[in-house]
Amino acid sequence: MIAGLVLLVGGAAAGVFGSLLGLGGGVLIVPLLTLGFGLPLREAVAVSLVSVIVTSSASAGVYLEKHVANLRLGMVLELFSASGALVGGLIAFMLPANVLEGLFAALLVWVAISMVRRKEPAKDGAPVVAAVAVDVSADLTFTETLGGRGYRVHSLPFGMAGSVFAGLMSALLGIGAGIVKVPTMHLLMGVPLKIATATSNMMIGITAVSSAVIYLLRGQIDPFVAGPTAVGVFAGAMIGTRIAPRVDVRVLRWLFVVVLAYTAFQMGQKALGL
Repeated sequence: MIAGLVLLVGGAAAGVFGSLLGLGGGVLIVPLLTLGFGLPLREAVAVSLVSVIVTSSASAGVYLEKHVANLRLGMVLELFSASGALVGGLIAFMLPANVLEGLFAALLVWVAISMVRRKEPAKDGAPVVAAVAVDVSADLTFTETLGGRGYRVHSLPFGMAGSVFAGLMSALLGIGAGIVKVPTMHLLMGVPLKIATATSNMMIGITAVSSAVIYLLRGQIDPFVAGPTAVGVFAGAMIGTRIAPRVDVRVLRWLFVVVLAYTAFQMGQKALGL
């Protein structure tokens, strides 16, 4: 009972942080379960994937209702993300646990550096008016509309490759892989940041399902751990979205960087057997 409450609170904290900073809760859930509760890494990854599915399912409907997410682009890229996730789910059981722990420590370091370098996005309250026809013919481009201004999605092959990589990382490390998908769409494909973030949030749940099935068939999902953790992450994400306007994200970001750096150090030590 007490352990369940601790998992609920820990999941809620991860959900709040993830919501406020635009990251999935998996970045904190996996270290919480492995370092805090001594759960084997693969089981922690499986629980994290369940949490990603829950939070993505809750947010996808909102983004689609408000026409913020680019459904057509998301579904095209998700074919490749899901493929990468299936392959990653199989590879995860072939790699030694310390290799996965080392990969996760490297991921935390990269996220911490990205958070330090991140600039505040310009405020853009322009609503999404419509998403018009998709053209995936010879030049592999999409033409969409944001706030009455057209934007062109290009370099679709790069987006496909990035999506495969995102799926692999999601399956191996239990993350939503938004930290891969958003930069891929925004920087490589020319998708406005607001649309890229919403589309990524819609996609990550489907990606997580693709690999979570493999973990489920391997008996790696403990319902007594996954249940309270997923509920906590969901509740934390809802709280985070409501308190975001009143929180100084810059202070929170630096606190998060410190937490990530310390966690990466602990995960690195564990990977090296120290």
